[in-house]
Amino acid sequence: MSHILALDQGTTSSRAIVFDAKMQIASVAQEEFPQHYPQSGWVEHDPSDLWATTAATTRAAIEKAGLHATDIAAIGITNQRETTLVWDRKTGKPIHNAIVWQDRRTADFCARLRADGHEPMITARTGLLADPYFSATKLKYILDRVEGARDRARRGELAFGTVDTWLIWNLTGGKVHATDATNAARTMLYDIHKGRWSQSICDLFDIPREMLPEVRDCAADFGTTRADLFGREIPILGVAGDQQAATIGQACFTPGMLKSTYGTGCFAVLNTGGTPVTSTNKLLTTIAYQLDGKPTYALEGSIFIAGAVVQWLRDGLQVVRAAPETQALAEQADPSQDLILVPAFVGLGAPYWKPEARGAVFGLTRNSGPAEFARAALESVGYQTRDLLEAMQADWVREGAQPTLRVDGGMAANDYAMQFLSDIIGAPVDRPQVLETTALGAAWLAGQRAGVWPGMEDFAKGWAVERQFNSRMDATAREARTARWKRAVEAVLSV
Repeated sequence: MSHILALDQGTTSSRAIVFDAKMQIASVAQEEFPQHYPQSGWVEHDPSDLWATTAATTRAAIEKAGLHATDIAAIGITNQRETTLVWDRKTGKPIHNAIVWQDRRTADFCARLRADGHEPMITARTGLLADPYFSATKLKYILDRVEGARDRARRGELAFGTVDTWLIWNLTGGKVHATDATNAARTMLYDIHKGRWSQSICDLFDIPREMLPEVRDCAADFGTTRADLFGREIPILGVAGDQQAATIGQACFTPGMLKSTYGTGCFAVLNTGGTPVTSTNKLLTTIAYQLDGKPTYALEGSIFIAGAVVQWLRDGLQVVRAAPETQALAEQADPSQDLILVPAFVGLGAPYWKPEARGAVFGLTRNSGPAEFARAALESVGYQTRDLLEAMQADWVREGAQPTLRVDGGMAANDYAMQFLSDIIGAPVDRPQVLETTALGAAWLAGQRAGVWPGMEDFAKGWAVERQFNSRMDATAREARTARWKRAVEAVLSV
């Protein structure tokens, strides 16, 4: 029983990854599921898809590794954060589709919160901004729109959860209704300083406390799976939201260490240690991880569209058949053309926080084609990351600090995107040997809790770089290109 199973439930697919005793990947199973777009800016998932694909990929990964459930010491869970679900405690059936983190339907309500002066209180308690991104306003929407839901919640008949809680509930057969501190910190309902649900915010949104899950450490006992699911009961010993799990998987345990994950969106996380840092640049103060009851804090910048811009090239424009094709295509682009793509498909995240913004392309010519669009799409991620890093450096100043950026996620495999990222931020970019750092972080939480994997210090020593990208762009060109990007963003914001 030296193997650890990581369940990585993402925005577009569910994956299960088996790691061996040496923390190497033994097998991977992945399954995509449909996205639902009821209206412009609205994004939903069928909760049954999240659970069914997680269960199916778990069985497939164990089988592909040539193992049995008896070989799995523990399960670690990592998940798309902020996505909001409500279900009946007795039947386990959801009362509404899951409202996804990308969804912007509560933008008007958030604007009223800000206009009425509630945002400072929300930020002081949660470290977050009054934005549709987070779970609280999505939960309020469900309670407002589903007839009788709020009364049922007050009677204790309904349960709220982010995706981790939904999976734990189903894995344990409804025996455990719990989340971890990192996921709780993204709901806009959790006081990250006092380590408990905020009654003031629950009252503001009219959310009954009875429906909220218990909050536990990232490495903790979250129950055991039903024996009939995988052949025996398996303990669930680790849980962290995807970006915090990636921070752990990148071994960013020292204050000042910085990682950026490129999945559907892009999320940069800066470890600030045991003291929460309040941002003056519209970054988020959040919990990086919590072990033994002690939270470690972070500054986070969230970009809504990163890998999703490549999906747009593939599925929307149909200029590529598969994501990896963008690298060769970008390298073929006409150097005399300089397209700027601002991918504000669902608004702009940090440091702008403009949910009503929409995307635009600047610099089009008659000869602009698939290669130029591919290059602009990849470069848009680098520009957005620079915006985040500039805000972080302004919020958390350390003399002479120029941190190396550790990267992971699907887009991190794209050499063109990573080289441009290094060029535009003017700093080294380290790509690790294990790109599956999100799953690795969740697995480490469970593995060290189970006593089969090393502690924090030894785990950090084992982190290894696969390739370092160093900036090849001169400072003049870097600043000129950044200025063009900022003008493009200003144009989008002014519409």
